[in-house]
This record gives sequence, C-alpha cells and structure tokens, in this order.
Amino acid sequence: MFWPMLAIALGFLGIAVLGVLGIRVFLEAQRLGRQVAATTERINQAAEDLEKAAMNLARTGEALR
Repeated sequence: MFWPMLAIALGFLGIAVLGVLGIRVFLEAQRLGRQVAATTERINQAAEDLEKAAMNLARTGEALR
C-alpha cells in the first residue's frame, strides 16, 4: 500500500511542478511580448524621425540650387 501512495504523491508533485513552470513560462512570454511591442514602437518612431530629417535635408538641397 505504501508504494502506490508514494507513486500517486510523486505524480501529483510532478504535475504541480510542471504547472508552476508553465505559469512562469507564460509570464515571461508576456513580458517578452511587451518588450517587443515597446521596441517596435521605438523603431517606428526613429524611422519617422529619420524620414522627417531626410525630407528637411531634401528641401535644403532644393533651396541651394
């Protein structure tokens, strides 16, 4: 009777550990997703700034002609 109870307890413990690890992976994936979104926003803003600077430079070049 001892071995079946031990097997059930260890099985439950294993499932509990996998559940905790699954939750940690889920939370880290969410954090990574937020970081990717923030980085994408920064890249888009930098691209817009670069486009504005290029347009200003083109206008300056046209004015010099």
